[in-house]
Amino acid sequence: MHKLFISLFAFLFFVVGCKKDSNNNNNIPAPTNLTLSAIVSADSSGNVAFTAYADNATSYEYDFGNGVLEASISGVVNYRYQKSDMYTVKVTAKNASTNTATKSIQVKINLIQALWNDEFDIAGAPDANKWTYDLGNNNGWGNQENQFYTARPENIKVENGVLKITAIKESYSGFNYTSARLKSQGKFSFKYGRVDVRAKLSFGGGTWPAIWMLGDNITSAGWPNCGEIDIMEHIGNDLNKIYGTLHYPGRSGGNGNGAFTIISNATTSFHKYSLDWTSTAIKLYVDDVLFHTVANSSAIPFNQNFFMILNIAMGGAFGGNIDPNFATSALEIDYIRVYNN
Repeated sequence: MHKLFISLFAFLFFVVGCKKDSNNNNNIPAPTNLTLSAIVSADSSGNVAFTAYADNATSYEYDFGNGVLEASISGVVNYRYQKSDMYTVKVTAKNASTNTATKSIQVKINLIQALWNDEFDIAGAPDANKWTYDLGNNNGWGNQENQFYTARPENIKVENGVLKITAIKESYSGFNYTSARLKSQGKFSFKYGRVDVRAKLSFGGGTWPAIWMLGDNITSAGWPNCGEIDIMEHIGNDLNKIYGTLHYPGRSGGNGNGAFTIISNATTSFHKYSLDWTSTAIKLYVDDVLFHTVANSSAIPFNQNFFMILNIAMGGAFGGNIDPNFATSALEIDYIRVYNN
């Protein structure tokens, strides 16, 4: 009898206890005061930082508005969207009950990505993995030029974060001027994209600095069949006049398809010289201001890979008369960056 009483008491205690626990669970307050914030990254990467908080919540679930769900204990989530769009994001705060909040966000993604660059941060010779040289005079390089190109540090080096291509008046290998011509041929070439080059130009009558490109097939097709894109040319005899020109069959030499723009301080300040090249158009800019556009098509040779060239020529058909008092001057390149588009 005594054992029966104890067993009955234990059973009743268990039932009452379970009932009490059940009642306590039902009495947990629902999540309240739910807030949802979203910070869309300003770099157009598609990254968004979400923060949700509610009183009494023990977990959260996000619906990012694109079919993707993600759970979070803290309510803090970083998510990267893959395309530009307007998204309605829903967060659900949970415990025994739920509460929801929504927020609309506009995501813009810049799909342009770096293909290749040189920041010229390492002092010494240019990066041999990225650059090679044209050397000598090569019969004036087709333009009656007067310089002899070398790879000497006197003519080309990286120093204080910039590439310096220096033209010098000196007797060398039978010529009166030396300079350098750097190219990415055999190292890097590309078809279509954007090129940005930040540069300060050389000065002095007869100097002819250039930032330009040639088609990869120049060795087989020859010039002008390979095509040429002159992103920037400047002549010291006409300061601050920036030329941009395309050369190709029918538009070669002095008949190039080009234009010019006038800027200030081309030889004393850095400016950005840019190319935007697609299958339908080739556009040239200075400091993001468009100054020349050429329609691209299969009729002209600008639908193949091109490589980069940086140089200073002296005199010649375009550089003109060389100032007899010229001594030395440098083309300084802060960076060159190539992007897809």
